[in-house]
Amino acid sequence: MIRRVKVTDYPRLMEIWESSVLNTHDFLKNEDFFYYKENIPIYFEHVQLWGYEEQGVLMGFMGLAEDSLEMLFIHAEARGRGIGKVLVAFGRQKFGITKVDVNEQNEQAIGFYEHLGFGVVGRSQEDGSGKPYPVLHMALK
Repeated sequence: MIRRVKVTDYPRLMEIWESSVLNTHDFLKNEDFFYYKENIPIYFEHVQLWGYEEQGVLMGFMGLAEDSLEMLFIHAEARGRGIGKVLVAFGRQKFGITKVDVNEQNEQAIGFYEHLGFGVVGRSQEDGSGKPYPVLHMALK
């Protein structure tokens, strides 16, 4: 089930975020991991958050802003079950998302978005926080 995320869900979102990042972002320096962990709740306030729930437990979530998918994280225990695909399809159908930015070093995520019809349209040398992690800008083909 997909539902709107509430502020009271933020602790679970942080568990999902940490589990996901530890399993997919092995390129992050330790100090940057903690920087993002501290700042991600601030980012929550700037996006529309939607979560995927199974048996009353959130297993993944996404953050949307206008036509852009700003974040998508799936708990490590739930990866590979199609949750990300369902969330992206929901975002496309209900909110018309057409864009996503992906860390260039996150090859799994790039492949995932390419499989869903996104293609690279640009590149930035740094991420949105000014950190030295190149970002690929992707859009629906």
